Amino acid sequence: MIQNYNPDVLSCLANLSNDEVFTPPNIANQMLDLLPEEIWRDKNITFLDPACKTGIFLREIAKRLMIGLEKEIPNRQKRINHIFTKQLFALPITNITALLSRRSVYCSKNANGKYSICDEFDDPQGNIRFTRIEHDWGKGDRCTYCGASLEEYARSEELESHAYQFIHTENPEEIFNMNFDVIIGNPPYQLSDAGDSTGSSPIYQIFVEQAKKLNPRYLTMIIPSRWFAGGKNLDDFRDSMLNDEKISYLVDYPIASDIFPGVKVIGGICYFLWEKDYKGQCTVTTYINNTSDTLRRPLNQFDTFVRFNKAISILEKVKKKGYGSMMEQVSTQKPFGLRTFVRPTGKGNITLYANKVVGKIEKSEITNGLEMVKKWKVFISRGYGEGGESRDYPRMILGKPIVGAPNSACTETYIVVGVYDDEEQARNLEIYLQTKFLRFLVGLRKNTQDVTKDRFAFVPLLPMTKKWTDKKLFSHFELDEKEIAFIESMIRPMGEEADE
Repeated sequence: MIQNYNPDVLSCLANLSNDEVFTPPNIANQMLDLLPEEIWRDKNITFLDPACKTGIFLREIAKRLMIGLEKEIPNRQKRINHIFTKQLFALPITNITALLSRRSVYCSKNANGKYSICDEFDDPQGNIRFTRIEHDWGKGDRCTYCGASLEEYARSEELESHAYQFIHTENPEEIFNMNFDVIIGNPPYQLSDAGDSTGSSPIYQIFVEQAKKLNPRYLTMIIPSRWFAGGKNLDDFRDSMLNDEKISYLVDYPIASDIFPGVKVIGGICYFLWEKDYKGQCTVTTYINNTSDTLRRPLNQFDTFVRFNKAISILEKVKKKGYGSMMEQVSTQKPFGLRTFVRPTGKGNITLYANKVVGKIEKSEITNGLEMVKKWKVFISRGYGEGGESRDYPRMILGKPIVGAPNSACTETYIVVGVYDDEEQARNLEIYLQTKFLRFLVGLRKNTQDVTKDRFAFVPLLPMTKKWTDKKLFSHFELDEKEIAFIESMIRPMGEEADE
């Protein structure tokens, strides 16, 4: 039996939601470990958490400063007062997290309370200040600053507005009327989009961009990894991050629950260090299946961020062969103009592949892609798995392909991966799509369940006049044993049940 076990309460808290995820103490310290050791001995360094939830960053920073400043400020109480009044600042995201943060940092919900460890504050908030902010509906149904939906977030005062102070201003430096040397945090990840069929909108990138405006010496934040491939409201942010040579470290967890136990964030989680006075390549570390891999490399080596260091040499060998990209022949969504809800009528001579059903429709119902109808085609499901949220690798990446004979079509449940005049080439593409090699290359660009045209950008457009097996592909692209072993470890054989 364990005697006198005293767990850290901040490691035991349940998250408010998947949008507002609490940072475990061990992860907060991993992020702080990226900062240079000498800052803990500098009494003039200032820190800001612009999206404070539990106060974990300030608390762990205070512990380090208490040790580092001991020689310069020997008196313990004076050292505490200096650190909390002159060096540590935060903007909580809600009133509840403000109270929680003050309790964990000051040991009192009121900074000037009887039990506060700092005895120099003259107001209850101290430097952990929450101010209710309202969204700016100047552009109609969307907030000017964060893009929140009027329908979803126009709320009465008794409800949280989720209009975060740090990003609802053009001049963030005016909030505390000071500059900060270090900005660190775990911002909210997304906002619900009322009436928007595409789901929620990311918001974390706005916090990163706003923090850069303050031009700190160091910026480190923990955010979803979905920005690697861009997507909804993230394309510009991705391009900015990939081309920012001030990012010196990037640490990636493809499986979010490895870093946030019990939390599901599709595409994984990452944290980074941005340094104002740094310019160069980035040290990239990926943690997966209880192992880590580190490589120093440029982030903008490809048009998307390739999260696995061991994949770089494989991509370079594929590129060296000079083939075109399979993306060139893959259709966009709704290849025949038919929505997901369209079902076979039983009339007509066109075979329709719809969601979980196959049947006949009239040719007149097809509004797009008529040139493909009479040819052999290969379909693949447009949504498969959850892009990195299956608990373990290897993964499947794609669903099984379907070969469509002439006089066939599909709804937007599927996309068309290839169109041919003869059955043999279509069958060969069917085989190619099932190889681990091809699915590995697709997986490098797929961090959500969506299987879109751009996911095939790394896949070489090989002639389908021959059958391409993994053995032939590995030999053709001159992959070595380590590269083959890595692909084998990442991709399951087609046909095994997927738990994605």
